[in-house]
Amino acid sequence: MGLSAHDAISKGDKGSPGLPAAVRCTTERTGGRVRSASETCATEDWCYAHARRDRVNVAVANHQFRLAARPVGLCTRDDFSYTEEPLGEPADGEILVKVLYVSLDPAMRGWMNEGRSYVPPVAIGEVMRSIDVARVLASNNPKFAVGDDVVGIFNVQEYAISNGSGVTKVDRKLAPLPVYLSVLGMPGMTAYFGLLDVCEPKEGETVVVSGAAGAVGQVVGQIARIKGCRVVGIAGGPEKCQYLLNELGFDAAIDYKAEDVRKALKEKCPDRINVYFDNVGGAILEAALSRLARGARIAICGAVSQYNNSGPMKGPSNYMALLVDRARMQGFVVFDYAGRYGEAALEMAGWMAEGKLKSSEEIVEGLETFPDTLLRLYTGEKLGKLVLKVAGE
Repeated sequence: MGLSAHDAISKGDKGSPGLPAAVRCTTERTGGRVRSASETCATEDWCYAHARRDRVNVAVANHQFRLAARPVGLCTRDDFSYTEEPLGEPADGEILVKVLYVSLDPAMRGWMNEGRSYVPPVAIGEVMRSIDVARVLASNNPKFAVGDDVVGIFNVQEYAISNGSGVTKVDRKLAPLPVYLSVLGMPGMTAYFGLLDVCEPKEGETVVVSGAAGAVGQVVGQIARIKGCRVVGIAGGPEKCQYLLNELGFDAAIDYKAEDVRKALKEKCPDRINVYFDNVGGAILEAALSRLARGARIAICGAVSQYNNSGPMKGPSNYMALLVDRARMQGFVVFDYAGRYGEAALEMAGWMAEGKLKSSEEIVEGLETFPDTLLRLYTGEKLGKLVLKVAGE
């Protein structure tokens, strides 16, 4: 099967090294026909299809971040290597994509560790794993056409080749592309299924969520409000707490950096906690266990306060509260709900259209900033969903 690529690899890439003027051209979408290189080009972009067809020897560099070492404590730039390799060609059944946005998620720290987990660890020397929004540049897979916007695990790099497994088309007309890494992406799915399926909140109940100003936490709180619950968010700093109250409609907020969380939970949860959605673990999880209502449900989504420990993770010493309060604490992995992502996306898109659910993304530009930007997930220096912009749309 021949390549159907006829879009430029990157807009405005005329200054890319090693690209001769002979292939600095574009094509038009003419029912699948690729225009000849001799025809006038509209924007002078470089065309992958023309270079391929004319067998021009063009070395297009693909820049990547690879895992260089297992981090101890907080990951640093030295734990990654910034590499460059020639861009490959998609084989039969494969697609070539240009990465536009990289999702930065707390789980990435866990993916760097050896040991048993829900996914294999990133191997030393491998491109760092990430979920990305990308655009199809060339396709030998009938399920995808050139120009499709897609979401998949394409990793921290400029380009990727995929067989299409786990790749989903998205529509920029329905939502801005970064939203597909936020409310309509893995964080939104995590919030939706973790709250509604694992915790089963009921109208009038008190829902507490930690990491409430983060990508998952902000969606959990908003969905709980939609379901008629009273929502208390735990976050770090006055700016984040005010955001929860004034922008997202939380009923109360606790600043764990300035307040005694146990005392604050007693004050702001007079009827105790029916649902606790945990994103941070550690001392805050322990404080929540001390304030449970009978029959409480706890979802263990993450433990960001523990990810960068140089020693063993610290668990709650008061776990017997689960017995006393007849409570249930359950871990979950969002990938287990992959077959129902469409159901969740449809309902959340409806809430967004009605103005009931907001999506907040902080976008940082430049692939080269990846190690430093990733660190902001673990130091709390961000609000909402953190996204790395690799290329223009």
